Amino acid sequence: MSMNDSNGSDESDKFDDRSMGDRKILLLVLIINLSQCSVGVVVGMWASSTALIGAALDNLADASVYGVSLYAVGRSQAIKIRAARLSGWLLIALAAMLAAEVLRRFFGGEAPVGPAMMAMAAANAALNIICLRLLKRHRGEDVNFKASTIFTSNDSVVNLGIVLSGALVLGLDSNLPDLILGLVVSVIAAKGGRDILGEASKAVESADSA
Repeated sequence: MSMNDSNGSDESDKFDDRSMGDRKILLLVLIINLSQCSVGVVVGMWASSTALIGAALDNLADASVYGVSLYAVGRSQAIKIRAARLSGWLLIALAAMLAAEVLRRFFGGEAPVGPAMMAMAAANAALNIICLRLLKRHRGEDVNFKASTIFTSNDSVVNLGIVLSGALVLGLDSNLPDLILGLVVSVIAAKGGRDILGEASKAVESADSA
């Protein structure tokens, strides 16, 4: 076997190892987000919290993105870009659905259970930190990992906001803080979707100029 063949084999092995590592990271954060979604929906409905339900739906969208990203690992750049665009539009759709739910609850609804909001959000925030650390082990320029990191960073901001909202709900005995945060979550989600679409566009420009 020639030296060139040997080098090519080494590069292929490194690529395969890197792809396997990426897949393990994405699979782990996928499982974490599916767990957060399942528990979040139950607690959010029990606590009558729009913000918690929104965070749970956000985790479901995250899980969908991680699933798409998992599929894209090791595949062509064109497939990765399409997967990232799907992620972006999914997050924007989530933002629209959450905004509609907030408006529906604005015209009728009891005050949510503040302590439940704070406890669930604190647990989610801790899990988000774990996910971010896992995702930061990847140091490449893959557009889907950028999308995944954007999603998880948004989640961290949202959960800190839910802790504050829960405290305000307790102090004011009103669902207004929860509804306001629901709108804030929808705006953050829409911005995250726009950022992901922007990263996909940059990846297209980079590929065209190569």
